[in-house]
This record gives sequence, C-alpha cells and structure tokens, in this order.
Amino acid sequence: MSKSITARRLTAAVLSAGALTAVLTVPASAAEQRPHRPSVQISDVQYDSPGRDDRSNRSLNREWVEITNNTRRAVNLDGWTLRDEDGRTYTFDDYRLRGRATVRIHTGIGRDTRTDLYQDRRHYVWDNRSDTATLRNDRGRFVDSESWGRNRGGRR
Repeated sequence: MSKSITARRLTAAVLSAGALTAVLTVPASAAEQRPHRPSVQISDVQYDSPGRDDRSNRSLNREWVEITNNTRRAVNLDGWTLRDEDGRTYTFDDYRLRGRATVRIHTGIGRDTRTDLYQDRRHYVWDNRSDTATLRNDRGRFVDSESWGRNRGGRR
C-alpha cells in the first residue's frame, strides 16, 4: 500500500507543478503577442495630393495627415504640434480628439469640424519625395512620426 500512496502523491505533485507552470507562462506569452500601440499616433499621410499640384485650395486640401486616438477616452490636443522637416508647424487649438476617433489635418483653407481640421495654408507642406511628419504634445515631447522617401527612419 505504501507504493500506491507514494505513486498517488508523486502523480499529484507532477500535476500540480504542470498546472502551476501553465498558469505562470500564459500571461507572459500573451503579453509578447500583443504589440504596443501608442495612445495617439499618426495613422496615415497623403503627402502627394492626387492630380496636378496647381496650388488650388482643392489640391492643397487633398494633402493631409491623419491622427488617431487608440484609447477609449478623449485626448485634449490643445497646444500639440504637427511639423514637417522644414519647420512648418501646425498647432492644435482647443481641440479634443474623441476616443477611438481619427482627425484629418488638411493643408489648405477650410472650416474645422470634429473630423477635419485645416492649416489654412496657400502652399504645400509635405514634400512628395521625402519628408517626416512629427507629432509632439503640448510639452514638446515626441509622440509619433511618419516618414517617407530617403528619410524613412524618421527623426525625433
């Protein structure tokens, strides 16, 4: 009988160790599979407006950058900046980006709405060959950037 009791105890110990190992490894592997997604990011850029670059307001407004809030809560973008490599800067003024929402910032002139903002410029901002769009918060801290062309690595 002592062999039977020893065998049952050994089996119980192995099963307990296996269950404990499974519990400890699942959270670590689950965390590795989920990539980090920034709370606010540059989600898309249309740097080369479709059609002829004739500097018409229509063409200027076909050049844009999209900013997406990946969280459930609204983010106050007041004082945040969107800048190109040449230093042309758009500063957000009194704008709240709702949770799980996207706003498109157009280059040309227009009337701001919840989903579209306008830089009110009469010249193109984003270089068609290569440029970097950089988003910074109201304290000047880097939030995100998107590059194309020769500078695809981006600058901070």
